[in-house]
Amino acid sequence: MKQLLVLSGKGGTGKTTVASALIRLADAKRFADCDVDAPNLHLTVGVPPEKSEEDYHGLPRAVIDPGECDGCGLCASLCRFHAIAQDGSGCYKVDPAACEGCALCEAACESRAILMQPAVTGRLMAYRGGDRFFSTAELRMGSGNSGKLVSAVKKRLKDAGDAGRIAVIDGSPGIGCPVIASVSGVDLVLVVAEPTLSGLSDLERILNTAFQLGARCAVCVNKADVNKKIADGIEEFCAKLGLPFVGRIPYDIRAVEAVNAGADVVGYGGEAAEAITAMHHQIMALLVESEAEA
Repeated sequence: MKQLLVLSGKGGTGKTTVASALIRLADAKRFADCDVDAPNLHLTVGVPPEKSEEDYHGLPRAVIDPGECDGCGLCASLCRFHAIAQDGSGCYKVDPAACEGCALCEAACESRAILMQPAVTGRLMAYRGGDRFFSTAELRMGSGNSGKLVSAVKKRLKDAGDAGRIAVIDGSPGIGCPVIASVSGVDLVLVVAEPTLSGLSDLERILNTAFQLGARCAVCVNKADVNKKIADGIEEFCAKLGLPFVGRIPYDIRAVEAVNAGADVVGYGGEAAEAITAMHHQIMALLVESEAEA
């Protein structure tokens, strides 16, 4: 089973819209949403009915035992994140939202009043039904380590076993830790670009990131008719790099209607749906090529 990851250099390019359409076209039995900061693939894809979820524990957070604390203030002076301060009664307390779990305060406390305790930083969710499996998660507001949470989402997808020819993963926008964790181990990265100057710059950044991780990439342009000149420039840029350019998706009001209705674009038909359908055939051919090369 091949893994297809859909990425974009920024939010709002239509990444999730394209991912949900490809899930339908490929009849993918395995799919995941790795945009754990703001997961929304479930809004346009019919998820399986059986839901299970569990807390995800990231780095531990410091907790001060007031009964053991001698009030020396060393921990507060050493904390570079300013997570420790005195409260109104003069006792030192840790702000869990500011603590980064580095454990320096625990190591420095001579009275052993500070302990590192597990902290819930997100929720892992899985949906099953028949032979379909959907893996996703949601990071708690203000929590870090989103890359590790993405890895946990992908592990659940892998543990569900193979089913069908392809698994589709909706990734995060940008080039940060969630993206790096998402790219690891996939067979093909489809980058959805937009025809703007910033869109071209974002495309270059995300491709550089993917190349450093050894990923195979393909590119498409969404809302390509909004600025044909820049869309042409993106296609020429891909040609210079020898990258597969799999298509241009036109702006289509029916795509907007589909998203507003909580449906995938293909089910609504129209020019955008036709363009993504044509792209799907090229993407499957690229995945077959990667299988032959392996």
